[in-house]
Amino acid sequence: MAEGLPVAHRLGDIQGTVDTLTLYIGPERSAPVAEDIVRLRPGRVIFNPGTESAGLEARLDAAGIPHEQACTLVLLRTGQF
Repeated sequence: MAEGLPVAHRLGDIQGTVDTLTLYIGPERSAPVAEDIVRLRPGRVIFNPGTESAGLEARLDAAGIPHEQACTLVLLRTGQF
């Protein structure tokens, strides 16, 4: 728990539907969890600056999972999230 909210320590531990998965880890760290991300089937994945990964993006494309390269904080601030 963090501030009274449940916390999942691994993507595989997440129960239920995930609308948006926003990445703040670089490709060297996202590569080992790429299959977990695809298995999670989020409604979309946001690659924040510095997290871009052609390999993961190709896997998301193959799985039909929408993704975009954007800054989550900018999206939130401008009402585009």
